[in-house]
Amino acid sequence: MHTVKYTNSIDFHCLEDLRENSVDIALVHMGKEECKPYHAFSGTRDEYIIHFVLSGNGFYSTNGNTWPIGPGQMFLIYPEEPVVYCADKNTPWTYVWVGFKGLGTDTILKHCGFSKSHLILPAPALDKYIGCFDALFEHTTLSFSDRLYRESILLKLMAILSDHHTHLVLKGNQRKNVYENNAYVALAVDYINEMYMQNISVLDIADRIGITRSHLNHSFQKELNISVQRFLIDFRMHKAANLLVSTTMSVKEIANQVGYNDQLVFSKAFKKKFGMSPNNYRTHTDEMEIRKNRP
Repeated sequence: MHTVKYTNSIDFHCLEDLRENSVDIALVHMGKEECKPYHAFSGTRDEYIIHFVLSGNGFYSTNGNTWPIGPGQMFLIYPEEPVVYCADKNTPWTYVWVGFKGLGTDTILKHCGFSKSHLILPAPALDKYIGCFDALFEHTTLSFSDRLYRESILLKLMAILSDHHTHLVLKGNQRKNVYENNAYVALAVDYINEMYMQNISVLDIADRIGITRSHLNHSFQKELNISVQRFLIDFRMHKAANLLVSTTMSVKEIANQVGYNDQLVFSKAFKKKFGMSPNNYRTHTDEMEIRKNRP
């Protein structure tokens, strides 16, 4: 007999193993977690998953790209796509997530602003999303009425995302190149993801978007509570960390790969972020992997 698993602890809430009947979009699992430092997932999933970051920081990596992520952002995982995401050492994130599948999922996600080239989006008005998750946690049984409640709340969540995306598109069309803060941040993150290997500066990013450096920094502070410079450094450091554990490239080569011409400057920035040198980070990660696989 099929059963639903519901976990309710101090820092972890999760409803999973659902088998809903909707053809267009159906809930598979959802939850909330206050992650410990370095809490990570690596692998593939069978369903789509959106994580909404409520507080703290971490990184998300897929298809050779790595993004630092903080409060007020959300990231999408596609089925069968290898991903890695990990909580920060000093300020591990707390997030809520929803996993779903269905024939209409791609269309729905497109209307929400997601695509394979736009996996990270700002998630303003987090209280609206939290309200949906609170409502979902009130309907955890296999009864027909609870199934209908879950389906309606999932659709409401997607409607909120779609409405926000539509608002941004219409606002952009009406005001031409004048965007809200979160749109500036999204454009900057896209540019950083494309050009982080080059020796780009905050001024380069602002010039590319067409606003002043101070305006861009204000947008980052308001949306992510972090400066553009800090975001750029963290982005490069997380990308470097991924290369350290997934390749045999030298530290100098990795420094060049993430936009640093000076290995010493890179190593100092890396140690400041992770609390250890690049070589020690690689050794530490290898030892952790060996212990994890030990019978």
